[in-house]
Amino acid sequence: MKMAHKKALSRMIAAAALAGASTCAVAADTIKIALAGPVTGPVAQYGDMQFIGAKMAIEQINQAGGVTGAQLEGVVFDDACDPKQAVAVANRIVNEGISFVVGHLCSSSTQPASDIYEEEGILMITAASTSPDITDRGYQMVFRTIGLDSLQGPTAGNFIVEQIKPQKVAVIHDKQQYGEGIATAVRDVLLANDVEVPVFEGITAGDKDFSALIAKLRQAGVDFVYYGGYHPELGLILRQAGEQGLDVRFMGPEGVGNTDISAIAGESSEGLLVTLPKAFDQDPKNAHLVEAFKAKNEDPSGPFVFPAYAAVQVIADGIKIADSTDTEAVAEALRSNSFETPTGTLSFDEKGDLKNFNFVVYEWHADASKTALTE
Repeated sequence: MKMAHKKALSRMIAAAALAGASTCAVAADTIKIALAGPVTGPVAQYGDMQFIGAKMAIEQINQAGGVTGAQLEGVVFDDACDPKQAVAVANRIVNEGISFVVGHLCSSSTQPASDIYEEEGILMITAASTSPDITDRGYQMVFRTIGLDSLQGPTAGNFIVEQIKPQKVAVIHDKQQYGEGIATAVRDVLLANDVEVPVFEGITAGDKDFSALIAKLRQAGVDFVYYGGYHPELGLILRQAGEQGLDVRFMGPEGVGNTDISAIAGESSEGLLVTLPKAFDQDPKNAHLVEAFKAKNEDPSGPFVFPAYAAVQVIADGIKIADSTDTEAVAEALRSNSFETPTGTLSFDEKGDLKNFNFVVYEWHADASKTALTE
């Protein structure tokens, strides 16, 4: 038995003893899944996407009879997309004896939290974190139902090279693991294709005034800007660039593909290019799910809604295949099988990454709608 699982078993026995119950009774009725991500903070909208997707999957699985005779229960934990808070959340999940996690959302939070989950034998599936670093460490308890920046970056970079054909590109990021990672991947594709990148630098997340950056972009004579990070900062950059007469096109990753970017940037968000997962809500086979979300006045179109649904589903299916809630057995089931989900047929490699995932380039519009430019 691995040390992590010895610790997990000891923790469960201790918890059962404190509760005056047997370990069998504790596990019989309910399987808890921690839903970890931002309830608060500047990117809480993305947390909402994850939470509504996961909760819908839990509800529908329970209505269909649950998992091996047990009902699923989602327990929400707020990490505010802050690495320190994510570690605190992970420790709370350990202390509460929860064995499965859907989350976290921001890569910079997912990575330190996953260290704890791996050590404690807790199985985690992120539906949103795209940094390759998360699954590059040989962990056995870490999975994801979304693609990697090592795929998303080249998708964006190659589109810029082949379709936009700019002369000079500025690549900006927010100095965080996700933003800087995806920006670096895009820059490397541009440089490999002899596209000049005179500006590659970071801004500080939370900044409000980007006049100095806009002046630098104008001085450098760039005709295209790629931004790695989240929508609050890019929305302000777009708006201020428009107000200050900088007429260049921008592009960003799925972290900027939020309706709030149109609320922040207004007309300046028109024509923004965004890489996003496929619009799973537009797939006819998911029409019944779309109706179920709309019946709850929930928006099914966010990029993390359906990947979060799929994360819960593969946990449930993995438990069924393993005929056990032992996380090591479930992890083995995930790596050894494929799963039919609303995001397609999913199968995992040894790292816990999806074997197949496609990012699509969209043109964003000021009314927060989008048009697919690639398949």
